[in-house]
Amino acid sequence: MLSTQFFHDKAVELYPFIKSIREHLHANPELSFKEYNTSDFIAERLTELKLKFERNWADTGIVGRIGSGGKHLALRADIDALPITEENDVPYKSCNPGVMHACGHDVHSSCLIGALAILSVIKDLPGQVRFIFQPGEEKNPGGASMLIKEGVLEDPKVDGIIGQHVYPELEQGKVGFRSGMYMASCDEIYIEIEGKGGHGALPHKAVDSVYIASQIVVALQNIVSRKADATIPTVLSFGKFQADGATNVIPSKVYLAGTFRTFNEEWRKEAHELIKRQAEGIAASFGAKANVKIDVGYPFLKNDEDFTHKSQHWARELLGEENVVELGMRMTAEDFSYYSQHVPASFYRLGVRNEDLGIVNSVHHPKFDIDPKALQTGMATMAYLAYRYLSE
Repeated sequence: MLSTQFFHDKAVELYPFIKSIREHLHANPELSFKEYNTSDFIAERLTELKLKFERNWADTGIVGRIGSGGKHLALRADIDALPITEENDVPYKSCNPGVMHACGHDVHSSCLIGALAILSVIKDLPGQVRFIFQPGEEKNPGGASMLIKEGVLEDPKVDGIIGQHVYPELEQGKVGFRSGMYMASCDEIYIEIEGKGGHGALPHKAVDSVYIASQIVVALQNIVSRKADATIPTVLSFGKFQADGATNVIPSKVYLAGTFRTFNEEWRKEAHELIKRQAEGIAASFGAKANVKIDVGYPFLKNDEDFTHKSQHWARELLGEENVVELGMRMTAEDFSYYSQHVPASFYRLGVRNEDLGIVNSVHHPKFDIDPKALQTGMATMAYLAYRYLSE
């Protein structure tokens, strides 16, 4: 059995290489399912490490394998960026206007490359590691669902899968775990209200789509407060209310867009029907029409309890008791959840915060960044968890 010091030493040795990879990826972000240059760059680094892989999974994805025989574990990193304009003033600032690695996928990919570099030098690796560089995590239907349909978990079937995600709330050097239910399902709600436009001074001659949309937004909150089982976490939020009128113009149409999230599939389907029925009914009662579209997104993410407890224990071996924390449930969503519906999964968090360096902003923030030393923790942890899993 290799010592934990081996993994720490290798991470320190690889740090300059992996840091340069992360900075290149951060400076050259690409949106979901358009990660062509990103895929080329990752393939070049894997070739340098003499790793075997296949390209064109869901067009831009890369999948490969290290080792043979024994247990079979998958390691996954996502590679896409977000439509956000970066506000950091750093040498590796995004060179692609309006696109930014604001969710840490550059970190995930870099850490996976580092983990593979560590695992590839272990003689007689006790099993197989399938590595997955996945496109399109940030956009429905989610690259994970597409890769699963293409057979990424088969031939042979993997026994488990590990994913890692940055966590700005947690200090660099620490990781966090939660077994069981962890992240919510996520659906996009789009509602178009068709009324009758008119003069703002003559509302009785119009069918006020703005007023009707307001009633719908307020009324739909009753679905959460009065229809949802209080033991099932549920969120319904609207972030877009578009009414292209004026101070004295009532527009004919109003557009709403929001998100619905929960942890129960039966309730999820029931809530979709309630949202549709209530919106249509309220609009009809005012003489208007509501067109409701629900774009069904990712399922809830459930970490396998036994696998995650073991992963947490192994992380303590590597990093020390004080650097491994328990996490709470989150209403955010991740398409890693698709993998968790098929095989035992462990999705954990990597601390990247450093208040002394001013690195405190959350993911999806235009000033999101990481303490680069987190790359050492990330690659060492992922490699060690894989090694311990295969050694059992």
